Amino acid sequence: MSAPDHLPTMAQASPWQRLEPHVPLLLIPVLALLGFLLIPSTSSWLTLTVSGLAMGMMIFIMASGMTLVFGLMDVINFGHGAFISVGAFVGVTVLLGLSGLTGAPSLWLNLLAVILAITAAALATGLLGLAFEKVIVQPVYGYHLKQILVTMGGLIIVEQLILVIWGPDEIFLTRPEALKGAVTFAGAAIEKYRLVAVGFGLLLFLVMRWMLRSTRIGLIVRAGVENGEMVEALGYRLRLVFIGVFVAGSALAGLGGVMWGLYQEVITAHMGANLMVMIFIVVIIGGLGSVEGCFIGALLVGLMQNYVAFLEPKLALISNIGLMVAILMWRPQGMMPVVKAK
Repeated sequence: MSAPDHLPTMAQASPWQRLEPHVPLLLIPVLALLGFLLIPSTSSWLTLTVSGLAMGMMIFIMASGMTLVFGLMDVINFGHGAFISVGAFVGVTVLLGLSGLTGAPSLWLNLLAVILAITAAALATGLLGLAFEKVIVQPVYGYHLKQILVTMGGLIIVEQLILVIWGPDEIFLTRPEALKGAVTFAGAAIEKYRLVAVGFGLLLFLVMRWMLRSTRIGLIVRAGVENGEMVEALGYRLRLVFIGVFVAGSALAGLGGVMWGLYQEVITAHMGANLMVMIFIVVIIGGLGSVEGCFIGALLVGLMQNYVAFLEPKLALISNIGLMVAILMWRPQGMMPVVKAK
């Protein structure tokens, strides 16, 4: 069957029509170039850029699970912030118990301590996510208003449980010995931990992208996002896929919570709730269900936050909201939305 006359084929498409789907990929270098032109010092620009990328990578880790839950399960989970907070407290508790590893001057021993901490956090929040889905989310599938209310209630309950278990005070922490301080490059002081965060976030993105594009479970997840009814008609138990994605998203949130705690060097029971606005912005501008869109959105948010905070601190709080408005005016469905079959 030939294409309708009003729909151009790829050969007939103009250069802009062929380029337009890939434009979101150009936004990151364009924003970095704009920052370079506006920031008077090259060393300051480089420091802010690395800081923005590190911040964006950590936001991506926390938001990636949520965008899949949105896209696959059609669940608005305001309780996602609870997993971030629980993960941070579990991970920091493990780190404090591994002072022999974190205090050693060896980078490998320090990284081992961090890996053990984020593994414990991911396991704890994965189990919490399993219970959260079963008790709180499952009864309200298909009812968005009820989802908002009950998941917000779940967030409040978990925050209060954190206060009961770990106490009401902020917990301050120091990074492992080899991750303290900064390295100097081109006159810019770049914190070691931020370089580690950039590398880890990029590695996690590549692993997630490979799993979603090159594995059987990834194929089922992507097919479920686009047309869940067809996947079930083929005999797959999409309900189990739902649970697996929710647990994985919860684990990623906990993992990101540990990294964010090390980034800020302080954790609180409300830190997850405070991050939810930024996470929702990333999920919305990236496109629901799109890991690639979430990745690009997170980096844009991180860079925008750091550049604007340096140039005009009073505008930092609203800069990312302005970014979201601009992108949604251009692409109302987000930068790289997953198109569901009707």
